Amino acid sequence: MKAYAAVDLGASSGRVMVGRVGPDSLELSEAHRFPNRPVRLPEGLRWDVLALYAGVLEGLRAAGQVASVGIDGWAVDHGLLDADGALLGNPVHYRDTRTEGVAEKVWASVPAEELYAATGIQYAPFNTLYQLTAARSAVQLACAERLLLVPDLVSYWLTGEQGTELTNASTTQLVDPRTRDWSYDIAGRLGIDLGLFAPLRQPGDPAGVLRPEVLEETGLTGPVPVTAVGSHDTASAVAAVPATGERFAYICTGTWSLAGLELTAPVLTEESRAANFTNELGLDGTVRYLRNIMGLWLLQECQRAWGGAGLGALLREAGAAPALRSVVDAGDETFLAPGRMPERIAEACRASGQPVPVTRAEVTRCILDSLALAHRRAVADAQRLADHPVDVVYLVGGGTRNALLCQLTADACGLPVVAGATEAAALGNVLVQARAHGLGGDLAAMRGLLSRTQPLTRYTPRGDGGRWREAEARLATR
Repeated sequence: MKAYAAVDLGASSGRVMVGRVGPDSLELSEAHRFPNRPVRLPEGLRWDVLALYAGVLEGLRAAGQVASVGIDGWAVDHGLLDADGALLGNPVHYRDTRTEGVAEKVWASVPAEELYAATGIQYAPFNTLYQLTAARSAVQLACAERLLLVPDLVSYWLTGEQGTELTNASTTQLVDPRTRDWSYDIAGRLGIDLGLFAPLRQPGDPAGVLRPEVLEETGLTGPVPVTAVGSHDTASAVAAVPATGERFAYICTGTWSLAGLELTAPVLTEESRAANFTNELGLDGTVRYLRNIMGLWLLQECQRAWGGAGLGALLREAGAAPALRSVVDAGDETFLAPGRMPERIAEACRASGQPVPVTRAEVTRCILDSLALAHRRAVADAQRLADHPVDVVYLVGGGTRNALLCQLTADACGLPVVAGATEAAALGNVLVQARAHGLGGDLAAMRGLLSRTQPLTRYTPRGDGGRWREAEARLATR
C-alpha cells in the first residue's frame, strides 16, 4: 500500500488526510485539522490564506512520508499575484458584498440566457466572473500578472509551479463545458483577460514537486510530487460517490449541499437555466449537473448564534419536534450572508404565513426539513431536465453523520439513500493521486473500491410523500 496526502480545504476548516491505497484496500486517516476563519477587514470579508497555508505545512509534517500530495478546496475564490509571484492581499471571500448588483451589469453586455448557453454555469452572485467584474477598477487587479484559484495557489506555494485545474476552472463561468476549454468569446465580450490564468491542468496531471524549503519545514524526503486532482472539492467528492451503477443521484453535503447527477454532456437548455442548474466539469470527461443549496451552513450559523450549541442535543430535540411544521427555501440568497440566521429563518416563515419557529429544536427541525425538501426538488428536477432517471441517492460528505437529515432526505425523495464516504473529497483526492501513480482503473473501478472498503448506511423511505408535496406547494405559492 502506498500513502498519499490529501489537502482538503473547506469553507470552515482545512485538513490533511493520509490515504493508503492498495489493489483492494483503501484506508483514510486524519493527520491534521485546522480552522478556516475568515477575517472582516475595513475593506470587506477576506480569507486568512496564510493561516491556511501554515495549517497545510503542519499537516504535511504530521502526515509523514508520502508518495504524492494533492490539493482540493472550495471554488470561485482566488489570489492575485504580481510579476514576482507575490500575493497581492488576502483573497476576497465569496460571501463579501462586493458583487451585489454586479450581475445586472454583466447581463447588459451578455444576457443571462447567452451566458448560460455558452458556459452552462448557474447564476450565483459570487461566481468568479462577477468577482472580476466587481474588481475591474481595483488597484490589485490592475497590478496582477496572475490569478490562481485557491487550491492552485496552495499548490504554487508548495512547488513554485503555476497551473489552473480544470474542474475548478469550470466554476469561474469562463469555461465552455462542451470544449472543456476557456470561453474566449464570453471573456472577450466582458473585457476579462484570460491571460491572467495559468495553463489548464487535468486531474491526474503532474503539478510539480515540493520545494526544498517545504521539504525542510515538513521533514519530508524529496522528491515528493504534487499531483493535480479534482481541485474543486465537489469534483473530488463526486469522484468518491460509492455508486455501483449509472442510475444514481448524489448529494454532497457540508457547508453547501450540491445535489444532482453525473452526465456525459452538459444540459444547456433555457429550462435548465431557469431552474438554476449548473454544469461543472468532473473527472474523465464527466459533467456534474447539480444545484447549489445552502446546506448545513444554515445550522452552523444558528449554532454560532446560540453560542456553539452542541449538535447532538440539537438533533435529538429536533427529532422529537413536529415534522414539516414550517419550511424555508434552502436555496434562497437571503441566507447567503453570515449573521442573525435564527431570526432570518423566523422572518422567512412569518412572511410565508407559516408558524414561526421559536425554540432551538423548532429552528433546527425547520432547517433539516427544508434541506430535505430542497434535496427532493433538486433530484426530481435534475431527472426531468436531463431525462436521466435514477433508482438511488448517494449522500456523501459531512451530512452522513446526521442520521436525521439522511432519513428525511430518503423520505422526501421517495428513494433509498445510501450514506457513506464522510470524507468524500479527501477520498476522491487520494484515489486520483493513486491512479496517476500506477494504481490503474477507471472511475467505475475507483467507485467499486470505495463501495467495498467504506462503511455505508442505507435509509429506506418512509411514508407516501404526501406531506412533502404539501410542503413543496407552500413554498411554490410564496
